[in-house]
Formats: sequence, C-alpha cells, structure tokens
Amino acid sequence: MIQAHAVRLFTERGYDATTVADVAEAAGVSPMTVYRHFPTKEDLVLADRHGRLVAERIAASSAAQPLVRRIGGALIDSAAALSGGRHGDDLTADRRFLLTRLRLMVSTPALRARHLDNHYALQRAIVDALGDDAADPERAFHAQAAASACLGVLHTALVRWAEDDGRTELSGLIAEALTAAFGDDILEPAGGTGASQPVGRAGCR
Repeated sequence: MIQAHAVRLFTERGYDATTVADVAEAAGVSPMTVYRHFPTKEDLVLADRHGRLVAERIAASSAAQPLVRRIGGALIDSAAALSGGRHGDDLTADRRFLLTRLRLMVSTPALRARHLDNHYALQRAIVDALGDDAADPERAFHAQAAASACLGVLHTALVRWAEDDGRTELSGLIAEALTAAFGDDILEPAGGTGASQPVGRAGCR
C-alpha cells in the first residue's frame, strides 16, 4: 500500500519533487513506518519480489541443464508471475504497476544508479541459487558470467517492454531476447521436462 502511493506520487509530481513525508501522508502512516519497510527513498520504487522468485526457480531447476537455460527459464517464469496477464484489451493492475515502476527506473537518474546495485545483488542471488554449480572458483566464474549475460538480455527486454507500453507479454519478450542472444535451443525445448518453454511475442508458446 505504501509503495503504491509512492509510485503514484512519483509519477504525478516527479520523483525529486516528492518527499518520503509526502508518501507517508498519502498512505496515512508516519515517515518512520515508511522507513521501517523501505530504508531508502529509492526502495519505494525498486523493492520487489523479483530476486526471490528468480532464486526459487533456479534452485528448483535441474542442475543437468546448461547455466543459461536455468537462469533464462527462471527470468521468464518470474516475469510471468510478476507481470500477470490481461483482462481483454486492458492491462492488469500488476502489469500496470510494474510498467509504471519500470518507467520511473528508466527516467530517473537516482533510480538508474540504484538499479545497477540491484543488478549486482540479483547476480549474486542467481549464483547462490545455482548451488553446486558455483561451489569452486572456476564454476563461480562461469555462473557469474552466465548470470551477467542473462541480466543484460533481461534489461534489453524490459526497456523494449516499456517502450511498447506493456502491450506484449514481458515473458515473451525475455524469451525472444534470450534466443536472439544465445540461439533457439537455449530454452527448454517443447516436450522437455523443465518448466519453461520458448515463449514468442504476445505470450504464444
């Protein structure tokens, strides 16, 4: 609820022109309560469940799969969970909220800088979730490289999704970007045992 009010005010008034006290007043709570849940102003936009969802899906994937397939499948699945679907031609509330947050991240210099920190935190969460794949220095290096490459692809898909006003399925754009970067066979092939299948534009599988 606090984050929803913050994102609305940042969009209406501008990020720099809106204070934490403004957010607290709109949410009907004290500034201390806001800081208890969101330690910094940037967290009011950037805080989400993405890292946890990605780590959970990677941990549940088969260690026999290539690193990029495990990471890419987790990015697709978590994006689908966070962005929701459509009601007819309308965006769902989850998708509208994610799109608004993303636009704030792209357009606000302070948020772009913090987004880079979040990128490194997500990379560490991915490497940790890979478990034994990152147990020794050589494997850790491979895991870090794979995670960094996949997150670069993710960023490209997110920017395209924002430019497209959320009209396409985010998970489909991520899948399309992954196959453009790594080849058509990088995602779980049809009939495979993994949870992720290649997803085309507009969510077609």
